[in-house]
Amino acid sequence: MKDNLVIFDTTLRDGEQSPGASMTKEEKLRVARQLERMKVDVIEAGFAAASPGDFDAIRSIAETVKDSTVCSLARANDSDIRRAGEAIKPAKSGRIHTFIATSPIHMEKKLRMMPDEVVDAAVKAVTQARQYTDDVEFSAEDAVRSDFDFLCRIFEATIKAGARTINVPDTVGYSIPSVWGERMRALIERVPGADKVVWSTHCHNDLGMAVANSLAAVMAGARQVECTINGLGERAGNASLEEVVMAVRTRSDLFAVETRIDATQIVPASKLISQITGYPVQPNKAIVGANAFAHESGIHQDGVIKHRETYEIMRAEDVGWTQNKLVLGKHSGRNAFKTRLADLGIVVGSEEQLNVAFARFKELADKKHEIFDEDLQALMSDETVTPEQEHYKLISLRVASETGEIPHARLTLSAGGAESQSEADGDGPVDASFKAIERIAASRSELLLFSVNSITGGTDAQGEVTVRLAKEGRVVNGQGADTDIVVASVKAYINALNKLVSKPEKVNPQV
Repeated sequence: MKDNLVIFDTTLRDGEQSPGASMTKEEKLRVARQLERMKVDVIEAGFAAASPGDFDAIRSIAETVKDSTVCSLARANDSDIRRAGEAIKPAKSGRIHTFIATSPIHMEKKLRMMPDEVVDAAVKAVTQARQYTDDVEFSAEDAVRSDFDFLCRIFEATIKAGARTINVPDTVGYSIPSVWGERMRALIERVPGADKVVWSTHCHNDLGMAVANSLAAVMAGARQVECTINGLGERAGNASLEEVVMAVRTRSDLFAVETRIDATQIVPASKLISQITGYPVQPNKAIVGANAFAHESGIHQDGVIKHRETYEIMRAEDVGWTQNKLVLGKHSGRNAFKTRLADLGIVVGSEEQLNVAFARFKELADKKHEIFDEDLQALMSDETVTPEQEHYKLISLRVASETGEIPHARLTLSAGGAESQSEADGDGPVDASFKAIERIAASRSELLLFSVNSITGGTDAQGEVTVRLAKEGRVVNGQGADTDIVVASVKAYINALNKLVSKPEKVNPQV
């Protein structure tokens, strides 16, 4: 019998700290449902004390998710613990994850606390968290640069206080596998009460070794890995869930652990996160990249044709690559459409919203012969802004672009229910369209990102556009999809403007 390796997904918390990756409550719920469908053990839904919006999102996830543990992060102080406890209260299985920094540089420069004060705060936090749940996790932030003896001391104290999981983070991505594995092994051997808790690791990817360090920790006795979909996270990101899971599964001859993850849901989860955050997956990304199972070399192609395992150590279908086709088209009915949305974890709030979405689906089906799951994900991306929040709405767009002539855009835009017309020249049709929008909206926002990706193959594929806008310290993503890339761009820009108007509160934890 192999040990269970707990997969702790922090896409909704640590992953969301990527610049511009903040999600709305509705988007977080969609991701949480997909993580539950993938059978993630623990979903770190956010940082309850960061904002009322984050608290509300965690509480909604706690009310919705039944088969995964729902966790909230909390600093080692009374107010954070209290907010976390209130947020996870509705959960069938809830966890509080409390932390405090333990490295000399953090204690001196950031916390301005003495080591004894840090230990006392950690013990107090765990004790207080136990009033809300028996499932308490303690993390020593920047453990990689912490004194080993001090780590042993604080871990012993928090285990005695009732922590059930002890997390050892490489917060700054500083370690290398051999050193990290040895540190984990030494802690488990030396800390009194180590056999009473689950040892966890949380590695950042600043030197490109987050997954390698995580797996080294598993080899040394860690039985929980904290990771994110697509390796999303601040700076260079976190350990990639998909890489950790498939490494353990593929090299079962080396790892004495197994996960309960449904790997066929990995690719759908990856595409959902990419679509919501606007962070595209690089083609050569392991497991979930478009080229992960592609073979260009004639020698490789010949080998795979003769016997797949000559060049493939995993099957594409095992991680969800062949589960993307959706047999829907212009003759498909409303119920089939609704059922497939539910299968994808997309919940439509009302019959009116369903009718609007179905009408948009029919419009797309008239343009495309085959509809794919990715098309539906993109189709529903506009639903992140509800009709009540839709201050700006595109009525019509006309664009002229000709070799040797200056591109020109003319559009009609509804702003707060009043229609206005505008036109502008630009360096291209997209630039002209954006300038025409701004003549009406006058948002004074800064365009940080304009990204275009083909959702599926074929010349009739939808183009998915992400627009990232910044204004007064806030950063929002807007998504738009259409078979006409200029229309998709305008939809994305308007989607971002609506988020700026309707979401005055900063949602990103730790802003």
